Amino acid sequence: MTTLRIVLGDQLSHGLASLRDLGPSDVVVMAEVQEECTYVPHHAQKIVLVLAAMRHFAAELRARGINVAYTRLDDPDNTHALRSEIARRAGEFEASRIIATEPGEWRVEQDMLGLEAATGLPVEIRQDDRFLCSRPQFAAWAAGRKSLRMEFFYREMRRQHDILMEDGAPCGEQWNFDAENRKRLPQGLVAPTAPRFAPDEITTEVIALVAQRFGNHIGKASDFAWPVTHAQAQSAFEAFLTQRLEHFGDWQDAMQDGSDFLFHSLISTSLNLGLLEALEICRAAERAYHAGTAPLNAVEGFIRQVLGWREFIRGIYWLRMPGYRHLNALGATRALPDFYWTGQTRMRCVAEAVRGTSRNAYAHHIQRLMITGNFALLAGLHPDEVDRWYLAVYADAYEWVEMPNTRGMALFADGGVVGSKPYAASGAYINKMSDHCGHCAYDVKQATGPRACPFNALYWDFIARNAERFRGNPRMAMPLMGLAKMAPARLAATRAQAGAVLTALDHGEMI
Repeated sequence: MTTLRIVLGDQLSHGLASLRDLGPSDVVVMAEVQEECTYVPHHAQKIVLVLAAMRHFAAELRARGINVAYTRLDDPDNTHALRSEIARRAGEFEASRIIATEPGEWRVEQDMLGLEAATGLPVEIRQDDRFLCSRPQFAAWAAGRKSLRMEFFYREMRRQHDILMEDGAPCGEQWNFDAENRKRLPQGLVAPTAPRFAPDEITTEVIALVAQRFGNHIGKASDFAWPVTHAQAQSAFEAFLTQRLEHFGDWQDAMQDGSDFLFHSLISTSLNLGLLEALEICRAAERAYHAGTAPLNAVEGFIRQVLGWREFIRGIYWLRMPGYRHLNALGATRALPDFYWTGQTRMRCVAEAVRGTSRNAYAHHIQRLMITGNFALLAGLHPDEVDRWYLAVYADAYEWVEMPNTRGMALFADGGVVGSKPYAASGAYINKMSDHCGHCAYDVKQATGPRACPFNALYWDFIARNAERFRGNPRMAMPLMGLAKMAPARLAATRAQAGAVLTALDHGEMI
């Protein structure tokens, strides 16, 4: 009796639920399919990352004596759809049943739910317990709550897993040290060089394949240097622990011209693929604090991203799908400007964020939220188009993590499910947290005129056109008060400036 064990491209963990209790006649099925490479125009390096990591994982399984039926992208028998590839393998091996681990994305799960009908075989879909909060557990936590706030969920996760806790209380006698983590980089500070990994023979072969097949996608496959094995991922994480974690807290929100990585961990690609385990990295960071090699504000800030935010975002996704993908609370309709793909804009902060994105398939969370996301919010870009862009361009992006961050946190399109307020900001915030404005064609201190920073006028226009909607939100009281105090003539001129920027966007003009 042969059981097919399904491993998806983001499930590259040896402890995966579907790989437990393997029998000697079982076959692990893995498949590279065109469908998954092109449902959005993924960054070339993202495709390289997933395919190279899959091939390395398959090699590791085979080295353990496990039978792996692996379909390469250029296999002539490849049907190029996940369900049909599994069905093909079921027939080839005369399988008696199929075991899978619950997928990360809703659309893939719908595909999996159709496997039984497609193959005529019983299908068992096991819980993905690599995450620290199961879907049912999150639903139970959310039940009956008027609002779902990450901070309270995060505290529950800290208690449940006993992380950064002392005698039932949080280390340092407070849960959250975010107020200490918003410092601007000192002038001249240079962050340690982040580890990059030279492609081996397997990855080199994938790079050539991706360059040939997806050369019209954003980014260059030849620039690829991300970890693709568990050993490489662990090495990258160790480098963060020893070289960058100490300063991660202070400057995690900072941005610097020409610096793509600063003190960030760069482990999200590995974590979301399954090359690292969430609980293990949280424990390792906690040990750094207790050993005195990293301060509490840095360690807590890092753990909050993994144990708190990552788990919370996944919970929201599965709690609210499939309806969540259609939310557009602010009625945004504008098309995504070309500069999101090309970086051709005079706005230095946006150009820098897109440049780094194109080069690395990466940007850190403040660039995503407060630069590209903030502009999309202020300009009223349609959530569907913004979702598609974020999902396509970042190597760590899968819909479960991308959509609530984009549609919820950045765009407020969910009306406040994820965030308690829209994260709208003028150029003043960008100037505070970066040195971009000093290199910009625009003047960050001007709201009107030919050199006025577009973020300034767009910010006040956004507040004005949504004033009634935000009236009952206590976290929007200050900007609404500022709007009320603004002289009518000044407000009219500012909104006219915003209108000119938006008209230029609609006509495809350079801004």
